[in-house]
Amino acid sequence: MRGLSGFKRETVVALLTAVVISGIWLAKSQTEGRAQQPQNSRSPIPRTANGKPDFSGIWQANNGANWDLLTHSPRPMLGQPGMYPDVAVLAAPVVALGAVGWVPPDLGVVEGNEIPYQPWAAKRKQENLANWLDRDPEVWCYKPGVPRAMYMPYKFQIIQGTAKVMMVFEYAGAERTIHLDQVDPYPADAYMGHAVGHWEGDTLVTDVSSFTSQTWLDRSGDFHSDALHVVERYTPITRDAFRYEATIEDNKVFTRPWKISMPIYRRLEPNAQLMEFRCQEMAEETVLGHLRKNQLVKRWEGKTMRVDVTRKLPSGDAVYERHVDGNPPATR
Repeated sequence: MRGLSGFKRETVVALLTAVVISGIWLAKSQTEGRAQQPQNSRSPIPRTANGKPDFSGIWQANNGANWDLLTHSPRPMLGQPGMYPDVAVLAAPVVALGAVGWVPPDLGVVEGNEIPYQPWAAKRKQENLANWLDRDPEVWCYKPGVPRAMYMPYKFQIIQGTAKVMMVFEYAGAERTIHLDQVDPYPADAYMGHAVGHWEGDTLVTDVSSFTSQTWLDRSGDFHSDALHVVERYTPITRDAFRYEATIEDNKVFTRPWKISMPIYRRLEPNAQLMEFRCQEMAEETVLGHLRKNQLVKRWEGKTMRVDVTRKLPSGDAVYERHVDGNPPATR
């Protein structure tokens, strides 16, 4: 009986061993089969089942484009004339920030380092820059628009399917969808526009239109009208970087189309993810605080200085207006 029991145990062990070995072999074969698919065999770039580059993942730009699309030297984020007329210093509302209150220098991302504004628009851009803190929609937590959303200093996630590519942005919870299939024209203007796309080899090309006139292109006052038209190109460089290009056209504001380009990088932390950034709540006092009967923010006092802040209340209905429209003046 003991011999029979031993035989049974040996048989069971042998069968279990065979099952385990078969499972390992099958998993290995499947893994090798995927690695040997033609679309993956000679490229480190992740690809979808239909062989297209797979841009899915968490990404972030690493440049100063959101401060200024053009090449720029250090400057106060909000300045006033200093001891010498041509040397600016931090203005009173941000003077306590010290070195933190300065725009870091960087090379530009604009082809030719020139934005071809029409004369009236070049003047408006300078006015926007001088009044940046009061006018930039980013300060008030409005949706950033395109292409600005792509190079803000926040993470974003791409979720790629065969017919749709969805992008979710950490800033303000903004999102956009690139339609790779046939869709009806967008019924209204939108902050993030309306995007349709197609593939040109390994490059995803999108055509984006139907914009509002109430987003900016950076923190330097660069703007557009509701005639904005953007053509984007997403081209993989490696599995962890792609080149982003955007050709910008707006015949109400610019004299010709112009182009920006930059690399965008994958976040490589094993737990990389978007975090909640509900800036609408953070900007509530900034946007609506002037409507309070008793102002919350009047004075900041530190160890070595005191900054008094006085709000100016616009007259009439302007007290409720928040946007700076990018369209040409009505007199044109």
